[in-house]
Amino acid sequence: MVDATLEKAILVGCQVNDNDERFGYSMEELARLTETANGEVITTFIQKRDRVHPATYIGKGKLEELRAAVEELEVDIVIFNDELSPSQIRNLSKELEVRVIDRTQLILDIFAQRAQSREGKMQVELAQLKYSLPRLAGQGTSLSRLGGGIGTRGPGETKLETDRRHIRKKIDEINRQLQVVVSHRDRYRDRRKRNNTYQIAIVGYTNAGKSTLFNRLSEGNVYEENQLFATLDPTTKKLVLPSGYTTLITDTVGFIQDLPTSLVAAFRSTLEEVKEADLILHVVDSSNADYVQHEKTVEELLEELGVEQSLQLTVYNKRDVQLSSFIPSEGIDSIQISAFNEEDREMLKKRIEKSVVSSMKAYRFYLPDSEGRVNALLKQETILTSRHYDEEKRSYHCQGFALENHPIWGEIARIEKEYQHDVE
Repeated sequence: MVDATLEKAILVGCQVNDNDERFGYSMEELARLTETANGEVITTFIQKRDRVHPATYIGKGKLEELRAAVEELEVDIVIFNDELSPSQIRNLSKELEVRVIDRTQLILDIFAQRAQSREGKMQVELAQLKYSLPRLAGQGTSLSRLGGGIGTRGPGETKLETDRRHIRKKIDEINRQLQVVVSHRDRYRDRRKRNNTYQIAIVGYTNAGKSTLFNRLSEGNVYEENQLFATLDPTTKKLVLPSGYTTLITDTVGFIQDLPTSLVAAFRSTLEEVKEADLILHVVDSSNADYVQHEKTVEELLEELGVEQSLQLTVYNKRDVQLSSFIPSEGIDSIQISAFNEEDREMLKKRIEKSVVSSMKAYRFYLPDSEGRVNALLKQETILTSRHYDEEKRSYHCQGFALENHPIWGEIARIEKEYQHDVE
């Protein structure tokens, strides 16, 4: 439940490289994350340094300016644009006498708000506990209970034990529970594989329009909104291609620059859906000024997850509001669409079908009209490109494509053996 009142926040960033554009966008993103977490950005402090200060992140002079602003503006929270060390949080909290959180805590807080499923809530709590464990010393009662504002919320407003032993015990317990959920997911995935179902996964930077596209391709009802991390729990629906062939398509959690490693680890089981996919649709927001960096971030995270072999189609979304300077990446399979445009979606479905066909094996044979069951299988579970009835042979001449390990090949071999003399 989102709080009715906004929390007043000061944002702080330390630029340690010469890439002004990337740093500027990172700070803009921090502001959007803060707004998503129900915060109001009052002002922003930026300092350029060769490296962050090991004790206080920013230098002494800038820290004094920040302390004066905290007192004058009566803010509720100060949010830093990097992951702070336990000692930095401790020192900054002491100096500023206000709640201090970092980018990781902010993202964890948003995930805590978004998680709907039991698995999602457990994954968020696990990441929060792992994050808090080394940061307990010197925090007093500030971490004793979740639910006190941005960076402290947890699924179900659960109590966060300050005792390390208790937290480790809780981590072990959640890991055991998650293992049960993961094993259920694995069994479900294995069943889909045994049923030879073609699987598609949608990935992309947060707010690229994945859920909007997913809903309109699959007639699903995933929450879609112009905000970061609108979708957290993965959803799988059927997607029927122009030929009538049915696939499964999964919407996944959005990626983000500097995604906390604890979250990547916690959601690894969820992201297994991506690893197991036959085709990945990488959705990129072509209206965003930082689309190149977004595309690169997602590719790097996919590589980190070990996603290598799958076919990939890059979908440059929001063509209707695309940047005038937009240039698609070279050397990749891509398409430019607007998820709201029906013609664009049909064009995308055809491209998806082309990718599906490229991973299939072609068949061509005569099917006797007495083989009604096999006829139905061809229509439902393969891409049947042509079927003509030959009255003389009393058979259908069928051409199409099927997944290489599909049971249909056994039926085709049987029919060719049983009826080869009748159709010659």
